[in-house]
Amino acid sequence: MNLFNLLEDIENADPEFQDRISPRRDAIKNMAGFGTKVAVAALPFALSSLLKKAYAQSVPAGVTAALTYALKLEYFEAAFYRTALAAPNLITASEKTLITAIGAHESEHVTFLRTALNVTTPAPADTSYDFTAKGTFPTVMTNYETFLAVAQAIEDTGVRAYKGQAGALIGQQVYLTAALNIHSVEARHAAAIRYLRRLNHGASTTKPWITGTTSSGNDTGISAADGNYAGENNTIQGGIDITKLPGVSGNISFTAAIEAFDEPLTMQQVLTLVTPFGVS
Repeated sequence: MNLFNLLEDIENADPEFQDRISPRRDAIKNMAGFGTKVAVAALPFALSSLLKKAYAQSVPAGVTAALTYALKLEYFEAAFYRTALAAPNLITASEKTLITAIGAHESEHVTFLRTALNVTTPAPADTSYDFTAKGTFPTVMTNYETFLAVAQAIEDTGVRAYKGQAGALIGQQVYLTAALNIHSVEARHAAAIRYLRRLNHGASTTKPWITGTTSSGNDTGISAADGNYAGENNTIQGGIDITKLPGVSGNISFTAAIEAFDEPLTMQQVLTLVTPFGVS
């Protein structure tokens, strides 16, 4: 998340933001100027505190519901990567740095959302989750290929989950901007996992984005993840069938049409998908 770009975006949405924020903004810039790992790690906490103080108002119920839902997902994702990183001989040494970075991002998202929501209760224990999804993925924490495939499905679902909540945050520019910044990071995670699978793990047809020709659009190679990709084979956008539009050579292909758009998932759809993992 580019925090200073976010501040600029908030200023554009709220002309009075500069007056509200000036002393706190200077404090954050000074903190970032230290150039230390401690300062960088503190930024998500500082930003969410800054937003609450700047607006000094209760968060609308719809926004609270959307952020609470996002926090549930981020708890799960952070625990997923922590558990994998702690598992002996699971992640190859050459790829551990990347997986560690993804896990750190998820933990930062948790910190941001907990602070924005003023959550003081302990986070769920990592052991409260069933990463096998009730036996659907029995080797997820012992077989690296399975772990990466499940990670791909989780990250793809995260992208779609955040997109599905954008409507609930319309009119709340501060929270919408923050959520979309997290959304874009989740998309980078998905692309990185997909790249690893293609480069080193035999998934030669996997692309950095969702594609597929099955009825579900699932391109993980795991049929149990079909539900995570429901609707990804949609070619209709804004009432227009993309495959009827002219492309470089003839009409736009089915594959290109479905790759060009991520489809949102509703809160209920996502919760149904993650409930077997122990998310509640």
